[in-house]
Order: sequence, then structure tokens, then C-alpha cells
Amino acid sequence: MILSPGSNGWISKYFDYVEKGDLWVSIRNYEELSTLKHYHLTFSRCGINFGLPTRAIFGHKLDTSHWTRQEKLKVLLMEALLFVHLKSGGELDKDDFVESLLTFYGDHNARTHKKLLSFFIKERNEVKLEKILDKRIDIKLNLFDNKWWVNSLNNAFVYLDVILYHDFRSNETENAIGQYSDFAQNALTAITLSSYADGEISSKERDIFNVFLASANLADEQRTIAETKFEKGATFDDFDGFIHHHWLLKRFLMDISILTVFSNLETDDSERDFIDQLRKHVDIPEAELDETIMFIENFIITNHAESDFLTDAPSYERVYGSFSNRWKKVLTRNKEKLATELGASKELVSLMKKSMSEDLTPEEKIKVKAQLKDVLKSLPTVAIFLIPGGSLLLPMMVKIMPDILPSAFKNNEIEDE
Repeated sequence: MILSPGSNGWISKYFDYVEKGDLWVSIRNYEELSTLKHYHLTFSRCGINFGLPTRAIFGHKLDTSHWTRQEKLKVLLMEALLFVHLKSGGELDKDDFVESLLTFYGDHNARTHKKLLSFFIKERNEVKLEKILDKRIDIKLNLFDNKWWVNSLNNAFVYLDVILYHDFRSNETENAIGQYSDFAQNALTAITLSSYADGEISSKERDIFNVFLASANLADEQRTIAETKFEKGATFDDFDGFIHHHWLLKRFLMDISILTVFSNLETDDSERDFIDQLRKHVDIPEAELDETIMFIENFIITNHAESDFLTDAPSYERVYGSFSNRWKKVLTRNKEKLATELGASKELVSLMKKSMSEDLTPEEKIKVKAQLKDVLKSLPTVAIFLIPGGSLLLPMMVKIMPDILPSAFKNNEIEDE
């Protein structure tokens, strides 16, 4: 299916595909996920929370081979906003959706978007929205000497629009988009704190901050405050109090902080301590920390082809090894429960044992995938990785489990102690 996000009318064309049934726009809910966690997981998988478009939310059949990265991000932003619209009770109707977004963005009073709609009064609503989305993703930044994901970004803060639209749809505030600058300042504070976690700022961390600062599109005075804070350092007291009560924003701050700390691929004790202190400060449960770290590692590995810093094998192996070791710890903590579940699935154990010495048939691989999912669903930390998109997890589990429960794979059964 052909769509041209660089030309007028692409939103109408998108919804035309939807109406004809060529594009399937539907949201599947999962019992193991709360509504807010479902939002966070969906947006993390597609990469919009990092400004790196990696997969569509709905438009998987669209031909994106000739799209620029900026066009991919623009369509992804529209799909993320559509996801919020539908999840919050909106109708799958182009006019209803476009009108909702024009109202949302129409209240925006930020420097570069003040009275934005006044320029497009004579144009159709969907064309007005297309021009707004163009401006939302547009930043001017050139970074030449870095080997990390920052060169792939268009607008690292575009995800704030999605969070604020959720607030708007939830009736938490009429002028939700007016809080954009406050949200951006808190995110820049999180990046500043993360950069100083090990006592010094690396060139990669400085690049990350510059990308986010350009994305924030702040007024000159606010930009100066953020730059000064970055050079002199920040404290947890620089966070605004309202972030403690905002579920999605807190997770975004944690995501970008961990990603900043991971910029050098290795973390020392001071950086790990900082991440735990941040978790406590914004009041995120301890059980979520490993989950968040593993999710970001999974994202990095899954999308390594899009990331400059993972093009060399040693970097990839380092991140993959960290991811694998973290999962070993999770499974070891749940060893008894895992043994019980495997004890009731002897066919799975037999197939996993077979896979250690020879290739499985396509039918056997399907069986392993289905049965392993059933076993892993009993582990809370693992559950969210089984939602479509976590393709790395199951092959890794097949490799790890024989080390965690060796007796099961020697005897093809779980023995009682």
C-alpha cells in the first residue's frame, strides 16, 4: 500500500485505507497489563518514546521503503495519537480524530507554535493537522562525531505530545499541551542527572543532551536555564513536584535516564546507584527497575541495525550478554515456580532438549513458542515481553533454562527434592 507522508492528503489516504479494510486499526487488550502499562509498552516497542521510529502501531502493511526517517516519525506520531484517541473511547472516524487533535494543538502557546492554526484557516482540517505534525517533528541539528543512536533521531521529545494528548483525552487538564515546556524541562533535568551519575560527562552524553535540548524547542530564557544546569549539574530537587503523580511521565524520565547511562554500554556502581535513587525519588516500584532496564536492552538489541553504536560485533555482544545475564537472575529468582510449570509440560522440555543438539522443524518451533509462552506467563516480570514485538525473548529462554534447571533437561522431567 502506497502512502506519501511528504505530500498533502496523506492523512485522508491513511483513513481511506482503513475504511476499505486494507489497514486494520484495532487495539488488543491484555489481562496482564494495566491501561497505563499498555500505553507505555506500545509506545516503547515502536520507538516513539526515543524519537526513533522502529515499527508501526497499525500500518504494518504500508510500503515505507521510500520514506525518510522524518516521514516515518511523522506517521508514527499520528498513529500514537490515534492509539490514545481509540484507547480513551474515541471513535475510529477521521473527522472526529482530526477535530480532537486540532482542539488539542489549538491551545498550544509555545514559542514556535503560537497561533499556529491561524495560518491554515482556509485549508481542510486534515491538511491543517498535517502541517502541525510537520512542525512537531522538525528540529535542526547536525551531530557528526558520535557512534550512538543520536544521529538517527529527528525529535526525541515528540513523545511528550503523546503523553499530553493522553492527559487531554482524560480530561485532566483543558490546556494539556500548554504544559509541554514544563514536561521538557523535567526531562532535560533527568538527562543532566544521568550524565553526571558517574561524576563526569562523556561526549556521547553531551550529544544526547544536545539532541533533547534541540527537540525541546524552548524559549530562549528556558533554554539558557537548561544549558546552565547541564554545565553546572542538577539535583533531584530540580524536578517539579507534579511528576510524582504522573505515571506516564515518570516512566519516560526513567527510560531516557537509563538510555543515557547506557550510552557507554557499561554501567558502574555509581550509575547503578543513581538509577535506583531516581526510581525511589519518582516513586516507581523496585520490581519495575529490572523490567525497565531489560526492556531497553531488548529495544537496543532488536533495533541494532538502526543504531550506529551497535554496528560492531563487540558492542552487540556486550549488550546481548548483559541482557542475557539479567534474565538469568530473573529466572533464578523464580526457579521453584519455573520448575513446577515445566514439570507439567514434558513435551516442551523434550523439544527444548532436542533444540540444544539439532534444529527443530517449523512445526516443533511453533509448539515450543506456544508452550513456552504459557510457562513464562506465570512470571510477572516476563509477562510484558510476551506481547507481540518481544521476538528476542523466547530463543533466549531456550538457551538459558538448561543452565537454570539442568536436572530437567538431563532426565526430561522435574524431580522432587
